[in-house]
Amino acid sequence: MRQSLRLPFLFLLLLLAGCRAGGPGTPARTVASFFSKYEGRDGFKGTEWSAGLLQRLALVKAAKLLGGSDLTNAITGIRAARVISFAPTTVGARVLAAQGLRDEATGILQGQKYQALGGGAALGSNYQISTRGSGDKVDEFAAIGALPDVADSFVLVSVQGNFTQAQVAALGKYLPQLVQATR
Repeated sequence: MRQSLRLPFLFLLLLLAGCRAGGPGTPARTVASFFSKYEGRDGFKGTEWSAGLLQRLALVKAAKLLGGSDLTNAITGIRAARVISFAPTTVGARVLAAQGLRDEATGILQGQKYQALGGGAALGSNYQISTRGSGDKVDEFAAIGALPDVADSFVLVSVQGNFTQAQVAALGKYLPQLVQATR
């Protein structure tokens, strides 16, 4: 009788482990804690951008390539930006990817009351962008995406500053190129 109870219990335990969408270990509760939790682990690369340097470099590129005022104004509104990217390089890193990095990050954004900006495809980007602020004023935005041509990869971008929704959308179009430049 005891043997017959072990099999259903083991099955239930495996089922619950497979359904877990919080990432490995205790799920992070904020964007900052997500960065702290994963920076330095196998397969992860974190980058923090200096707003002064970013503004100077991006303004020059934007002026030469696009000349768009929304993009230029968005760049000048950046106070701080962080990127964490993940490319599974080991068996342990692949296990980490299977444990739900994207789901954990998405849960953080929902729990912290970020509002979806709109479909990434509509912005010309494969990133899902969410904002925090009041009305058209955005104080912070986060974007979740992947590295091009890297299976099971993951990227989380966090940008703080002073933006409008249109300025965030303009920056969103160039997130893949900006992230690739940090790799």
